[in-house]
Amino acid sequence: MGFRCGIVGLPNVGKSTLFNALTETQAAQAANYPFCTIEPNVGNVGVPDSRLDKLAEIAGSQKIIPTQLGFVDIAGLVRGASKGEGLGNQFLGNIREVDAIVHVLRCFENDDIQHVDNRVDPISDAETVETELMLADLDSLEKRVPAAQKKATGGDKEAKIMASVLGQALELLREGKPARLTEPKDEEEARVFRQAQLLTAKPVLYVCNVEEESASNGNAFSARVFEKAKAEGAEAVIVSAAIEADLVGMDGDERLAFLEEMGLHETGLNRVIRAGYELLHLITFFTVGPKEARAWTVHKGARAPQAAGAIHSDFERGFIRAETIAFDDYISLGGETGARDAGKLRQEGKDYVVKDGDVMHFKFNV
Repeated sequence: MGFRCGIVGLPNVGKSTLFNALTETQAAQAANYPFCTIEPNVGNVGVPDSRLDKLAEIAGSQKIIPTQLGFVDIAGLVRGASKGEGLGNQFLGNIREVDAIVHVLRCFENDDIQHVDNRVDPISDAETVETELMLADLDSLEKRVPAAQKKATGGDKEAKIMASVLGQALELLREGKPARLTEPKDEEEARVFRQAQLLTAKPVLYVCNVEEESASNGNAFSARVFEKAKAEGAEAVIVSAAIEADLVGMDGDERLAFLEEMGLHETGLNRVIRAGYELLHLITFFTVGPKEARAWTVHKGARAPQAAGAIHSDFERGFIRAETIAFDDYISLGGETGARDAGKLRQEGKDYVVKDGDVMHFKFNV
């Protein structure tokens, strides 16, 4: 199961620099001119999780395989994108394919780096992007909702559901509010709403790209962004793309020393990953053995067969049961044998809701 976050923002706010640092590659060309990124760059990032190292140590695992989160570096947007300006249609199409939006905002002054509007105002920048996404959704729904309403009068059940939930989204957009504030009344409406793939229905993480001196506590620009995120129920993190770029290529000890010198306890990658996980309502479970210790990702609320399906579709199709040990029990009891002897290895069926940190072994028959 793959989850992808699209990195968006106006041109020259640090999107590609952040992408390169996050993925520790130079896959995205970074340069000081608009539309430097045209085709979206894609990179998968291993999710740091200290629990995995502890599990591997106890089990004597030969390999450690973290779960991954995908990042997509999408071309910079300009006003009029919803009408096809700049790389508008391509930009909007690329956003449609991601699970969440990582919105990079310029929160630093630097006369050497051009801004498309010749000023630094992260709130205005955010509103420019949001407006284009809302206009694109509005244009889509103003065609789809009347058509659904017409079909609904003829007794079409699916059209009635669509007219109800998408009609609510349309009203929000007309009020200048994002579609993510829509409240489906049941699972059927939630399904139709998801299938609509509205741009403003996607969860948003604001990344405040600050100068190196502000990487620890932020600045006046980032403070305004955090206020905006709080008002919207969104997430926000502070990152210095310049620092993240410097960290690329450093070994573990060198990184720690550099971070300490900058007054930081962790990399921007860790902060973005953790916020991305919270944004997408994800949890991690583990499979552990002598060959490998591996982390896997599922949505909160996933049941045991869905977790099995994250490993292989056959596991879900032929699911019988899941042998499950809580992470704390696995650690404190010295592994599977100790947990089994202490009665902490549980046999869970198809209705079991997976907990973050569960160590699982699936029984299946296909």
